[in-house]
This record gives sequence, structure tokens and C-alpha cells, in this order.
Amino acid sequence: MKNENAENPIAEIIFEDGRTLRFALRPDVAPLSVKNFVDLAESGFYDGLCMHRVIPDFMIQGGGMTCGKDGLKVRKAPRTVPGEFAANGRKNDLTHAPGVISMARTPAPDSASSQFFVCVADCSFLDGQYAAFGVAADEESVLTAIEISKTPTRSVGYYDDVPVTPVAIKTVKIRRGGKDE
Repeated sequence: MKNENAENPIAEIIFEDGRTLRFALRPDVAPLSVKNFVDLAESGFYDGLCMHRVIPDFMIQGGGMTCGKDGLKVRKAPRTVPGEFAANGRKNDLTHAPGVISMARTPAPDSASSQFFVCVADCSFLDGQYAAFGVAADEESVLTAIEISKTPTRSVGYYDDVPVTPVAIKTVKIRRGGKDE
């Protein structure tokens, strides 16, 4: 839960309903994933997107879709980044424990773009397969992620585990050295 290096950026995912998730990003572990996430956050890419997949005792996922009355709509990210995980030939020792944020991807190892997921349970079976790039900065963030994972869900088109009531991201702020960037 602790920021291993006080110089590491802190990401604050602020939801429309006032809840916040805070993560100490780990560029020492996954520099390309952190840079991509920070660049997207600072450009406003995540504003108005939602957590489009929530599964209790597993994870919550967002960063690539809007959720509304018209269903889910994909917001295409401007780029992909190489997968920073062992199965893709890159060292990443950050384990997928509760509160860890990681890049989502398709089966292609270098397909991560904007979507991310937050583990709400021990997901160490994902270690070496996905690019973990940060850890919850406080216990409250872990508890909030767990709470979000328990949101009632439904299927929308071919998407399952979609929250009935959208969990919309208002914005993602990046803080360095205790300041907004």
C-alpha cells in the first residue's frame, strides 16, 4: 500500500459519485505503461469513461468505454504499448494483489492501450501475463475498489459484468511530489 518511492506519481481516479481510487504508479516496474497511463490522464482521455466490467472477488475494469442509456461505446486510444510482463520477455515483479492496477489487453501481448483493471482479490495467477504498473496508495482505495466490484451487473450486447448503474469516471488526476500536474 505504500508508495515505495515518494517521487513516483500518484494517480487519482475520481468518479462522478465522489468516490476516489488513489494509486502509487511504479515507473521503475513498468515505465511504458505508466507513461501511457499518465499521458492519457493528462490529456483528459479518461474523463467521462466508466468502469465497464466489475466482478466481485476478482477485479474492476475501465478506461476504454462510455456507459450510458445507449449502452457501451468504445473510445479508441491513440496508441498501444508493449506488454511489460514476463511472458512477453520483460521483467515485472509487481504481483497482482488486492489494490494493484494493471493494463488490460487482448490476447496479443503488445495490445495494451487505455484499459486498465484493479485487482480486488489475490489475482497472482495473472502475474507474468499482464503489466501491473501501480499499487493502491491507501487502504481506503482498496476498500472502494472492492465496493465497486460488488455493484449489481447485467449483460449489454456481448459484454457481461456491466454495472447496472454506471460507475463513471469524472477525471484522472496525476500528482507528483504532492502537487497536481
